[in-house]
Amino acid sequence: MKPFQFKQFTVNQDQCAMKIGTDSVLLGAWASIKNNSFSILDIGAGTGVISLMLAQRSHAELIDAIEIDDNAYEQCVDNFEQSPWGDRLFCYHASLKEFNEEIEDKYDLIISNPPFYLPTLASSSLQEGEELMSNSRKTARFQDAMPFDHLIESASNLLSEHGTFSVIIPFKEETHFINLASKVNLFPNRVLHVKGTPTSTIKRSLLEFSFRESVIDKLELIIETERHQYTQDYIDLTKDFYLKM
Repeated sequence: MKPFQFKQFTVNQDQCAMKIGTDSVLLGAWASIKNNSFSILDIGAGTGVISLMLAQRSHAELIDAIEIDDNAYEQCVDNFEQSPWGDRLFCYHASLKEFNEEIEDKYDLIISNPPFYLPTLASSSLQEGEELMSNSRKTARFQDAMPFDHLIESASNLLSEHGTFSVIIPFKEETHFINLASKVNLFPNRVLHVKGTPTSTIKRSLLEFSFRESVIDKLELIIETERHQYTQDYIDLTKDFYLKM
C-alpha cells in the first residue's frame, strides 16, 4: 500500500489495520487549538495522522500518543520520526488503562477517534462510494473497541482544568456519549454533524467537551454535493492537508 501524502507530511499505513479515513482527517482539522495548548494527547493513535495534523496546526511543545496494537505502534513511531515535527511527537505503547494509571501529567487538548464497532457502520460508509470496510478493519474495530465510559473517565482524569476533549463518534451514539460525559463533569461546547451528501443522513458527530457548561456551538458539514464534488465548507476545513484541495 502506498504512503498517504499530505501537503506537509507523509503517513505510511501498510502495517495498520485501520487505514487513514475521512474521520481522522475531519477530527484533526476540526479540533480547536484556540487555547494555545502546550500539551496534546491522542488516544488510540493508529498511524499517528491526527497527532501529525495537530503538530502542523499548533505550537504545542508536547504531543503524546497512545497505541496498544504492536504493528500500529511501530508504524506510528516511524511516521512521527519521519515528520518535520519529530522532536515534539512521542508515542507510548500502552493501553489507555495503563497510561491513565501511570501518567500524572495533565493535557490541554485530548483527542480521540475511538475504535468502535457497530454493524451498521461495517456495511455503510461516510461518503457515497467509499470502499466498504475490509475484514481486517472490522476485526480491528471489534478487537480494539474502547468502551465509551472508559475513554471518557480517562479523558476527564488526564485533562487540564481549562482543557478540551474532542472526539468523533457515530451520530447515533451522540446522546449516550454526552450523558456519560456529564457524569464526570464534562460538557459539550461544540458539535459538528457530518453528512456525506445533502440528502444523506447524519453519519458522524464531532464533539468538543470541557469542564465548563456553555451554550453549544452546533454546526453541520456536508462533504460532497455529488461524487468527488466537494463542498466549500469541506474544502475550507481540509485544504491545509489534502494535496488536491
